[in-house]
Amino acid sequence: MGSGVPGLAQAYHGLFVAALIFLAVMVMLCLIRAIIGPKIADRIVAVNMMGTMIMVIIAILAVMIGEGYLVDICIIYAMISFLAVIVLTKVYMGVYLEKKEEEERKHGGV
Repeated sequence: MGSGVPGLAQAYHGLFVAALIFLAVMVMLCLIRAIIGPKIADRIVAVNMMGTMIMVIIAILAVMIGEGYLVDICIIYAMISFLAVIVLTKVYMGVYLEKKEEEERKHGGV
């Protein structure tokens, strides 16, 4: 990376470090959103965003360090993150539908 132009490797390194710091701050903000809510949907979106940003962090580290196995870890993490969001959404929809049916039974008078 940047072997032909002097100083380009340092510029890339500085750019990658700045991106990692920015992403770390954004992950912390998403963590706060996931904790305080106020709705379950906000929490699910925050967890999904955190997973995506962690994948980008792993990809940047793979380029910085030059280790190819980190890309494989990134792909595995993407699949796990996707499945986690799908499971959380299914659980949320199940709870939501149960509450809705219970309210209909209460107000329906049957």
